[in-house]
Amino acid sequence: MITQNEVQRRFLASVADPFQVRLLFEHLPGILFFMKDTESRLMVASTGVLNRMGVTSEAEVVGSSDHEHFPREMADSFIQDDQQVLKTGQPLIDRLEIAYDEQRLLGWHMTKKFPVYGHSGEIVGIMGFTQSYDGPHLSRDPFSEVAKAVEFVGENLDRKIHASEMALAAGLSERSLNRKFHEAFHMAPHEFVSRTRIQAASKELAHTDKPIIEIAIDCGFCDQSAFTVQFRKRTGMTPRNFRKRYQDEAQG
Repeated sequence: MITQNEVQRRFLASVADPFQVRLLFEHLPGILFFMKDTESRLMVASTGVLNRMGVTSEAEVVGSSDHEHFPREMADSFIQDDQQVLKTGQPLIDRLEIAYDEQRLLGWHMTKKFPVYGHSGEIVGIMGFTQSYDGPHLSRDPFSEVAKAVEFVGENLDRKIHASEMALAAGLSERSLNRKFHEAFHMAPHEFVSRTRIQAASKELAHTDKPIIEIAIDCGFCDQSAFTVQFRKRTGMTPRNFRKRYQDEAQG
């Protein structure tokens, strides 16, 4: 009698192109699928990933590193997560990160990464997908316990935010807040605030004609100079260049 495992094996062996499965991701709104090798070089990318990188064909990015497409700090973070999965063999689930979306704007994304195994059982790479983070995840653990702190940050970006205020909003001690932020977002509360400021500023730069100094103040930076330093650190370009690039792409 043929076992179910044998039936499955025969079926999979009959599939001409195993990459056909990735076509599913092209029709799932907001899902960006990718595969990388053990050196974190991109091997497979859905259209959404290509848009995120600002290219039009997969051939342009196969074999490339995140450092060739993203600011150093952003690329370092992506690759560090890749290597963690490769080293431990453990999936990375719901990593919250700030990155470019398909319109090349900064936004929060939730990413999942899994090891990919070869014929001999060895890890030969990773695969994963990322999608825009729009808030519903906050309703479930471990995010639910810090949801009010996140909401507080969004409502008070125009001023300095103290960890004690975030803890009070969440009904937690500062120590518990810090621990739960690391559990939920893999970052400290102050880092979350900093990235949220940059993400909010990028939207203002792209969608409004506000002077850069006004955006800087509205997003909680003490002056335009400090804003420029932090924005360039996170994105690899100045606020002015970021706005110009977005306007040029929108017109072109």
